[in-house]
Amino acid sequence: MLTHKDFAHTRLDYFSKPLLEADAGDDPFALFHRWMNDALREEIPQPNAMTLATVDSRNQPSARIVLMKAFDERGLSFFTSYVGRKAQELSLNNRAAAVFFWESMHRQVRIAGTVTRTSRAESDEYFQTRPRDSRLAAWSAEQSSVLESREALVRSFAEHQQRFGDGPIPTPESWGGFLLNPVEFEFWQGRENRLHDRLRYQRDGGGWKRNRLAP
Repeated sequence: MLTHKDFAHTRLDYFSKPLLEADAGDDPFALFHRWMNDALREEIPQPNAMTLATVDSRNQPSARIVLMKAFDERGLSFFTSYVGRKAQELSLNNRAAAVFFWESMHRQVRIAGTVTRTSRAESDEYFQTRPRDSRLAAWSAEQSSVLESREALVRSFAEHQQRFGDGPIPTPESWGGFLLNPVEFEFWQGRENRLHDRLRYQRDGGGWKRNRLAP
């Protein structure tokens, strides 16, 4: 059994620069872009890794780590199977939330919005940038399906290696991109004595409404 005593030594003190409204600005897209660039400069491993939360038909939430592969004025793009659990849940309810956490910078970003599929052209363009074995893996099994064994998965991968040989590997119809279009951002900056900075941006017509939240 684990209790709070087991985790007492894991407590981290935060001594970070403040997140003030004057520095944050009025545009959450611009602030997110700056923070992501900061994470890249800090050489944080996979700073584009985000926890993506969805819900199923019973309103049961589920979450998993995915990689954001693009960010522009439309929102955040990620790529995955269209037949896996998250895709099935998004087909029933296209509202989702994402969380980025950069521990060494004492920063977190929460994003909520609606999800749509990217165009087939965008999916094809990104698919061809993936390592060849990753492209083969996308053909090897339907994501979230029940497998007979690990050996069956490896055997399917080998069969597709033979099938495509050294030739081109097309994008499976069951694979592609999603776009999360934000309606809310929350930027969290860890501060001393747990007096953290939290700035929330919510869609307000054609602009954004910004509020400071209590830690």
